[in-house]
Amino acid sequence: MRKKYLLLMIALVALLPSMAQEFIPLWKEGKKPNSNGKRITDTLYNDRVWRVATPGMYAFVVPASENNGTAVLICPGGGYERISHLYNGFNLAKWYNSIGVSAFVLIYRLPHQQDLQNRQLAGLQDAQRALRIIRANASQWNIKPAKVGIMGTSAGGHLAAMVGTQERDESAVGDSIDSYNHRADFMVLLSPVITMGRYAHPGSRRNFLAADTSKAMIEKYSNELRVTSITPPSFIVHALNDSTVKVQNSVLFYQALLDKKVNASIHVFPQGGHGIRMDANPGSTDLWLELLELWLKETGWVVPIPFR
Repeated sequence: MRKKYLLLMIALVALLPSMAQEFIPLWKEGKKPNSNGKRITDTLYNDRVWRVATPGMYAFVVPASENNGTAVLICPGGGYERISHLYNGFNLAKWYNSIGVSAFVLIYRLPHQQDLQNRQLAGLQDAQRALRIIRANASQWNIKPAKVGIMGTSAGGHLAAMVGTQERDESAVGDSIDSYNHRADFMVLLSPVITMGRYAHPGSRRNFLAADTSKAMIEKYSNELRVTSITPPSFIVHALNDSTVKVQNSVLFYQALLDKKVNASIHVFPQGGHGIRMDANPGSTDLWLELLELWLKETGWVVPIPFR
């Protein structure tokens, strides 16, 4: 039965539109916050983004007849050095579309860019702005403003978790978009970087914090230390044998969510390493997308679309 289900889902994803998706810039000309005025160019190499002059998001909007009103902003990973937007973004977006969820793949500014005033805030500002733009267009895209979540993979998981735990508005620029909510309603974290402390992923910490590894900065950007009672409900997936981003990242975050009585689910699989895929995963790890869909339905974020 499960094999038939997976084959059906893969077939549905394959039938969805190709990658000619609309790219939506986040900021108007001259309104991009946290810029020092230096000029850079967008850099794409080997199917990865290495520099982002124009932050934005690719929109995968589900047609009204197949839409259940839920949306998710996807933050692809890449160690805060690059953005793996195709596999960790576009493919996931198409899977969300197959269950009636509109998806948006975020192309966010990276901490190492020379055009930034504050390297730690840029990605957070871009993500907050993206959530606002999604809600500003909710009527046009058949999205319910109270059902807009965020997903992050690897270092993108750190960014997504920051959106959930850093409650301060960092993205207001004085335009009409500011009136919309900048926070996520739920979070999905896949093999996430969470902490900047003992179990941090060295590359992500180096790229994110640079030379400032003071106790204050480590604590400020260790998401497990920032959880409150209003942190969004969370679904977390990790592999026990992940040698790149240690599983303690997810465990620490889950424990913090429990301590604050936040609705959360964690699935730690014995295999998968730091390469959990959409299909053909080893052993029970292959269940993760099925479990995610069930969680989204069980918690009310996704209402099944009836067959027509």
